[in-house]
Amino acid sequence: MSRTVVTMTTPAELLRSFARTRASLDGEEVTYWWSGDVYSWAPDEPYQRVFGFEGLNVARLVEDAEAGPDAYQLLTREAAFYLDPVSREILETWQDLPVVHVWNDPANQKWRPFPIPTTDLGDQVCFSLEIPLAYPSPLPVAQYPEHSAGDTYKALELFQFFADRDDLAGPAPSVPATLSWSRMSPWLPWMARGQRPGGLTFHCRGRKLGAYTEVPERTRAHIARHHPEFAHAPERWSEPNETSWTYFRKLNPTQA
Repeated sequence: MSRTVVTMTTPAELLRSFARTRASLDGEEVTYWWSGDVYSWAPDEPYQRVFGFEGLNVARLVEDAEAGPDAYQLLTREAAFYLDPVSREILETWQDLPVVHVWNDPANQKWRPFPIPTTDLGDQVCFSLEIPLAYPSPLPVAQYPEHSAGDTYKALELFQFFADRDDLAGPAPSVPATLSWSRMSPWLPWMARGQRPGGLTFHCRGRKLGAYTEVPERTRAHIARHHPEFAHAPERWSEPNETSWTYFRKLNPTQA
């Protein structure tokens, strides 16, 4: 039996296939949902599962006409929640500290054709994104000694998106997909670990949903109570992006 042919010979064709996997070429909203755990590591200490983790991203892909025919803007909001590692309930406090959940609005991206790493898995294609981050921290140690690991924010984001070869060979603007995501990061600001050596590793998996209504009811209810706008993607481009570090600074702007 001959294998299904997916044409991804140019960066533009490759980007279109990835765009159909990550979002939808027709501009319809796409929701990704994921679940997993967060582990701590530190010198001379055992690895420990400190949190469960559940989140979602609602995205809309639009053409970036000013940047060329093969350019896009991915408009997204992203919410995620730290859970009790056993009961999986959304935490309000941890070790008597208030938990600051992820409310990233926006979390936008500009896409241009580039050689996206892919792996042939037979009936599936895997798109891999390995994103090392290093930039001046929004929380300088001098201003946030209890909440900052350093003056440079360093992290590593590792994404894998899996789509069926037959789906990618078809004409649909959006194809079903699953997701693997890992992240290495400093201690979260609200954990108040200061410059203590060590950090966190996130290990999650998820999928592209058919609709936002497929998000677990508990999670949808929490979003509806706190930030109902996160049920939808942004309508237009804005910047800068929000992160857990910039959001913490907004909540705590008057540190000495």
